[in-house]
Amino acid sequence: MRRYRLSDLALLIDSLSIRAAVPQIEVAIGDRVTALVFRVLEPPTEADLASLRAFGQEYDMQIHLQPKGPDSVTLLWPDSAGAARALSYDLDDHKVTLQFRPTDFTQINPQINQKMIARTLELLQPEAGDRVLDLFCGLGNFTLPLARRAAQVTGVEGEAGLVQRARENASANGIDNAEFFTADLAGEVSAEPWLGHAYDKVLLDPPRSGAKEMIPLIAGRGARRIVYVSCHPGSLARDAGLLVNEHGYRLAAAGVMDMFPHTAHVESIALFLAPE
Repeated sequence: MRRYRLSDLALLIDSLSIRAAVPQIEVAIGDRVTALVFRVLEPPTEADLASLRAFGQEYDMQIHLQPKGPDSVTLLWPDSAGAARALSYDLDDHKVTLQFRPTDFTQINPQINQKMIARTLELLQPEAGDRVLDLFCGLGNFTLPLARRAAQVTGVEGEAGLVQRARENASANGIDNAEFFTADLAGEVSAEPWLGHAYDKVLLDPPRSGAKEMIPLIAGRGARRIVYVSCHPGSLARDAGLLVNEHGYRLAAAGVMDMFPHTAHVESIALFLAPE
């Protein structure tokens, strides 16, 4: 196996007969495996497939092809799915390993992700008797570390595939006090069964659009602490205004982490305390 450079990948693309029909290459990096997903708008020739396989073999990378939507992603190299090692990353401080698929959402900066989880748990202060709600939970990045400390954690996510991965990760890590639900958290969820419970602590980790629709629902669940993790300061500011001005919560702490070095984007974290 050789170390590769971006120029090596550029040479590979330039050698393909369908180079003008490869608009995107998605990179997924685990602790032990790297995968490349080639978006192909035309079927590769046999020579193209041979070149892609050879690149994967030379640089010890999984090679996937995506001819249509995310559900069309298929493994090209290694030739057998059974021979492909699973993508995963370890959260050593919490004795958790999370497996994921090449097109799943994961935090792009693993070192900052570890620190972000630690800071979030420090602010949320999960205790042995707590029931915790984790909204926009993804594949369990926060949920499973929380489950190591709390009595029960409920994770909710809009993408069914990520919910399935979260359940599988909980089982693989021997965690039986975490449950997961699929729900569109920007839509109507008032009848969802998980909203019928009271929660001691709530974690929000929404996309850039924020969690505006969820604020009035979680504010009535009795949470003493709410931690909001945000990739867009503007939507965090808007939702903080709702929590403070309409529901009586107090902004007790806030800060940023440089999740995206050399860009204008940051990850923000804020702690809100319930009215006394």
